[in-house]
Amino acid sequence: MPELPEVETVRRGLAIALEGRKLARVQVRRPDLRVPFPPRFAEVLTGRRIVAIRRRAKYLLIELDDGAVVIAHLGMSGRMTVGDGPMPDEKPHDHVVFETEEGPWAIFNDHRRFGLMVLGHVDTLEAHPLLAGIGPEPLGNSFDAETLSAALAGKRSPIKAALLDQTVVAGLGNIYVSEALFRARIAPTREAASVAGKRAERLVPAIRDVLTEAIAAGGSTLRDYVQADGELGYFQHAFKVYDREGEVCPACGAVAIRRIVQSNRSTYFCPRCQR
Repeated sequence: MPELPEVETVRRGLAIALEGRKLARVQVRRPDLRVPFPPRFAEVLTGRRIVAIRRRAKYLLIELDDGAVVIAHLGMSGRMTVGDGPMPDEKPHDHVVFETEEGPWAIFNDHRRFGLMVLGHVDTLEAHPLLAGIGPEPLGNSFDAETLSAALAGKRSPIKAALLDQTVVAGLGNIYVSEALFRARIAPTREAASVAGKRAERLVPAIRDVLTEAIAAGGSTLRDYVQADGELGYFQHAFKVYDREGEVCPACGAVAIRRIVQSNRSTYFCPRCQR
C-alpha cells in the first residue's frame, strides 16, 4: 500500500497539473471501488474549479471552489496519472477520469479496487469519519519527541505496531517504520512505552529524515506504485533494512538483517544495532 511519501509525491504531481483548473468533464466508469461512489459524483464535480490539492496521512484531498472536497485513497494498487492534450485510449481498470477545460487531465486506475473516492466539505473535513482521530503529520511542526512520547505512554504493544497506528502518527506504513527504527537504533519488538523520552528524541528525526529522503526520490516502487507522471519511485534502492533479509547490516557490517512477522507484516531489522 502506498505510504506517506508515495501519496505526497502523487499529490505534488496532481497539484502541478490540476490546481486552478476547471473540471470540464468527469467520468465514473463503475458504481464503486472499496465503497460506492457518492450519488451524482461526476455531476457534482463537473464545472467546479480545483483550488487546492492537499494530503492528510495517506489520503488525497482535492478541494473545489464550492467547498466540496474529494477524499481519495489509493488503496493497495491505485494510481493517479496525469497528462496534457488528447486523452489516452481507455485502459482496463481506468475507473475515474478528470478532464479540465485547459487541457490537463488525470486518471485513477485501480485493478484491485481497494481505493476509494468520497466527498466531504472543507468546513467539516477534520470531523469526517475517515479523517477524525488521525495523529499528527510526521513532517509537521506539531510532531516532536514530546508529542510522540505522550502518544506512546502506557502502550505495551511493540513500537513497530504503535507507529503503524494512525492515531499515534499519520501516514507511516511498513516500509518507513522499519527504516526509521533502524536509523534510530530501536528494536521493532521493544515495548512502545519504553521508547518515550530519549529514544523518542532519536526516533522523531529518523522518521522525518527517511520520509523526506523518500519523497525526494519519488517514493518506493515495489509493485504497483508510480508517480503521477508515470515514472517509478526510486527510494527502494536506498533501503537499509527493508526487504534486505540475509544481507550484511550496512551499519555494523557484522550480522545479517533479520526478518520477523509482526501483526501479519514483515519487519526487517539488525539484531545487533537495534535494541
